[in-house]
Amino acid sequence: MSLVEGAYTAALTAARPLLPLAGRGAGKLARGVRGRRGVVERLARWAREQRDPGRPLVWFHAPSVGEGLQARITLQALRARRPELQVLYTYFSPSAERFATTVPADVTDYLPLDLPAEMAALLDALRPAAVAFSKTDVWPNLTREAARRGVPLLLLSATLPPGSSRLSAPARLLLGPAYRRLRHVAAISPADAERFGRLGVPPERRSVMGDARFDQVWARAQAADPDSPLLAPLRATDARPTLVAGSTWSPDEERLLSAVARLRDEGTPLRLVLVPHEPTPEHLARTEALLARLSLVHRRLSHDGNGWEVLLVDRVGVLGDLYALADLAYVGGGWGTAGLHSVLEPAAFGAPVLFGPRHANAREAGELVARGGAFAPVEETRLLEPLRLWTTDAAARQAAGAIARDYVRAGLGAAARGAALVEGVL
Repeated sequence: MSLVEGAYTAALTAARPLLPLAGRGAGKLARGVRGRRGVVERLARWAREQRDPGRPLVWFHAPSVGEGLQARITLQALRARRPELQVLYTYFSPSAERFATTVPADVTDYLPLDLPAEMAALLDALRPAAVAFSKTDVWPNLTREAARRGVPLLLLSATLPPGSSRLSAPARLLLGPAYRRLRHVAAISPADAERFGRLGVPPERRSVMGDARFDQVWARAQAADPDSPLLAPLRATDARPTLVAGSTWSPDEERLLSAVARLRDEGTPLRLVLVPHEPTPEHLARTEALLARLSLVHRRLSHDGNGWEVLLVDRVGVLGDLYALADLAYVGGGWGTAGLHSVLEPAAFGAPVLFGPRHANAREAGELVARGGAFAPVEETRLLEPLRLWTTDAAARQAAGAIARDYVRAGLGAAARGAALVEGVL
């Protein structure tokens, strides 16, 4: 154990007695603390009762939902190749707790606290044949204890943007040993693969597999059912194009709704399906007050009614299906500080995409803009221009949408390559 890893372990050990206090309340930290209580015992009990030593076990870990989507589609590809495998799926964030129930694993649970004794006990109980991390999330004590036992460690759909905090000197001191323990890093792009060299991963243990999110969004788009109880009542019955705005925050909504109202005043109406990232009662109330000020006719998804200009979605978990309604799309997070959300989901449905200017860490957003399948206005006054074009010119809209769809199609295959890498180390 390096000195920095020792300090990290000492800090975790010192903080452990304070966890009961942190587990109070309804916040994400408290939910995560409560969710981890007894996790080693739960997984050890599963191992005693259901672990089949004649079947290899692959342990997939993804910190939250975004990384989980990448892991899930790769796991599905691995299941198709090796149906006899047993699979453990762990996650870090409580926001992934519900998502984990959709993962085709034999057992799912929180990742335990990254302490040597806990990780050693878990590895000894489970005896995994491989551990596969998703995107960036590796843990010092887990990787060290696994490496001591000869368990191959992989990082799939690995991402390391140029401005990543993991490239800072303190992060390299702490995380460098964990990355150097990886048997293989399969990155989303050649540039990402190259940057992992700065964390000590040698060239022979780096490759490019692509981004499994492409496979995930494509599979979801292909599976969407326009006659489902959710989508059928919402399909357009007139000539107005439908704009689906996903994962929006207040800075997005202020700009987008003003532009929609301006188009309405110009005599260019459209239908807007507005899906806030966090549809809390407070956020919905603010959005409805803004809609009322702009005189935009609206209703909530949970209410009945026709003739709306804006449908305000007041539930979670449906955005990926609602993009099936989109003639064009808007993706939130590019105006404020939240970070741009996934532009691949609407692109997979063949919708041209609009978003704000802050997308430097979203590689696919910049590539879509460069190809003509998306537009990211630098100034909010310029948001109206592409919105007006794609609302009024069906040919231009469809051409941009085809570019977006073809971009996603060209990125397919990463999940199969990731599954082959896992299979290769079993």
